[in-house]
Amino acid sequence: MENHVIRIALVGDYDPQVTAHQAIPVALGLAAEHSGWDVQGHWLATDSLHADTPLDGFDGFWCVPASPYRSMDGALRAIRFARERQRPFLGTCGGFQHAVLEYARTVLGWADAEHAEVSPDTTRALLTPLACSLVEAIDSIHLVDGSLIAKAYETSEIREGYRCRYGVNPEFEQALLQYDLHRVGEDSAQGLRAVELNGHPFYVATLFQPERAALKGNLPPLVRALIAACVEQRS
Repeated sequence: MENHVIRIALVGDYDPQVTAHQAIPVALGLAAEHSGWDVQGHWLATDSLHADTPLDGFDGFWCVPASPYRSMDGALRAIRFARERQRPFLGTCGGFQHAVLEYARTVLGWADAEHAEVSPDTTRALLTPLACSLVEAIDSIHLVDGSLIAKAYETSEIREGYRCRYGVNPEFEQALLQYDLHRVGEDSAQGLRAVELNGHPFYVATLFQPERAALKGNLPPLVRALIAACVEQRS
């Protein structure tokens, strides 16, 4: 039945060689089994997302790993839609980076904010190479009590894996997080690894890749929480 379908927009450029992209459909399948809803993931290539692209038919949005995207503007457009229209949103890895960038440009008015991966010579590089690359790294992460992510994991200490070289530039971190976007996860070196947005029903972005747990048969807590948020909005 159509009214028992949850449609998730998967914002990113699908590549079958990317481990996270292999895991995402599995994670959504596990979430469907858990929730009892027909959860459908729809890949939206970033270069297909234009000003007139219809997005209203999606219950939730997941900006997925494997950037740089073919169209940064396309990815930012979908993220902005989810943020402004109060649609449940999850950003992982590259999705975290672009969620932060969209917020900085649109909400804070930092029109010159850039991602150093694609604009290495910019004056406001909001996302810069991490001091230590997190490609295929696993680390402990402390979650803020009472946050959406801590509620999803039902604990304040987790271990997760990364495949990432870029994170928030410490030079801009304090200014970035002074309003509604706030820190909810940090690693063992106090590096920013997860954010949430106040005033939004479900807006979580992580630098790590929780979806990978699905490849071991485990339902990722954040994917379960994303679908639960979509169901709640539909109800």
